[in-house]
Amino acid sequence: MLLRGKFGPRRKALLVLLALALLAVAWMGWNGVAAVSGVETGDMDWDGDGTVTRSEILQSLYAVTATREHAGNRECTTFRWRRSGETIRMDCTTVFGEP
Repeated sequence: MLLRGKFGPRRKALLVLLALALLAVAWMGWNGVAAVSGVETGDMDWDGDGTVTRSEILQSLYAVTATREHAGNRECTTFRWRRSGETIRMDCTTVFGEP
């Protein structure tokens, strides 16, 4: 009977694929990509026409950044195009914290 090591070619390929996926998610988090910043799918209407299309959801993975700012009880999320830095939209909410 031929004995193989614990990591055969399929397991090595799976390990590499998982490592690449984790690196991609880490890169997206580091760059403030909107898709990993807690933005819901319904809020990804970048052109403001009232409907969220598949292309707008894909844009949240590579073309749109989201930054959050806190000022007192206000929490604002600013959405910008990555290349130009142009502001798409700013969503602000009032957050009630512990007294």
